[in-house]
Amino acid sequence: MGLFRLATGIPGPSGFGSASTAELVTAGVDASHLTAIVTGGASGIGTETARVLALRGARVIIAARNMEAASEAKRLILQSSPSARVDILKLDLSSLKSVKEFADEFLSMDLPLNILINNAGVMFCPFQLSEDGIELQFATNHLGHFLLANLLLEKMKSTTRETGIEGRIVNLSSIAHTYTYPNGIRFDKLNDKNVYSDKKAYGQSKLANLLHANELSRRLMEEGANITVNSVHPGLIMTNLMRHSFQLIRFLKVFSYIFWKNIPQGAATTCLVALHPSLKGVTGKYFYDCNEELPSKLARDEALARKLWDFSKNLVKSVQQ
Repeated sequence: MGLFRLATGIPGPSGFGSASTAELVTAGVDASHLTAIVTGGASGIGTETARVLALRGARVIIAARNMEAASEAKRLILQSSPSARVDILKLDLSSLKSVKEFADEFLSMDLPLNILINNAGVMFCPFQLSEDGIELQFATNHLGHFLLANLLLEKMKSTTRETGIEGRIVNLSSIAHTYTYPNGIRFDKLNDKNVYSDKKAYGQSKLANLLHANELSRRLMEEGANITVNSVHPGLIMTNLMRHSFQLIRFLKVFSYIFWKNIPQGAATTCLVALHPSLKGVTGKYFYDCNEELPSKLARDEALARKLWDFSKNLVKSVQQ
């Protein structure tokens, strides 16, 4: 990923670049036969992702913690696209109980599921534990999505078998996955307040998103499932995600403004990976500015990915006992 291409918006091999918008990268795509879930779809790039998927005809379920914000997002989407099919369901990814309740409610709707976009997240939080006793950024950004994907996987598999249409899972990671603790994931000190760094804990959770996608992709390929799993970095966008470091981020933006995106540009890579026909069969990859890029060495560590999978599975099991 060249800084020149990032700063100028010059398209990469895909024909798109940092200046491309979600509407542009999905132009001409007919998604009327698809059903998608977008976590964190009540604000920022999540809302834009939901809007563009709905604009292309998909039935969209906005999964959100703040139902008032979700209702407003739905209202705005319907205002711009009156024929859009949008539902809202409650989901707090920091709570495994809430994740289970969301999955149960969605499955009770008896809908197909073609696309799962794990978009929601928190960033640079002061140290705190979730209701399940897990460091909040890891709990929200990784573990909640890990459980959600597992709970919905059989529905996605049955949808692909019945329709013949490829399923797609998209994890929103970040270039911040390169700035994490030594060895990547602090398995033995996950909840240790004394060594907590809000920036490195965020990077750890974003590395976990990549490792989760890669390991899930490997497992699905091994069993021959018609589902792809990829990760994306949306870019630098000023959204509510940055509320815990707003002043710092605003200061830094003054010196790096050429690298920042607006929300339509920030949702572009997600929408491309979720919908574009050119990516059929592409799995286990990392995308940045609408093009495939090489993630960090830790993100490509297959042993670390397997270790994280087992750790996450056991952590979920210990909470649910």
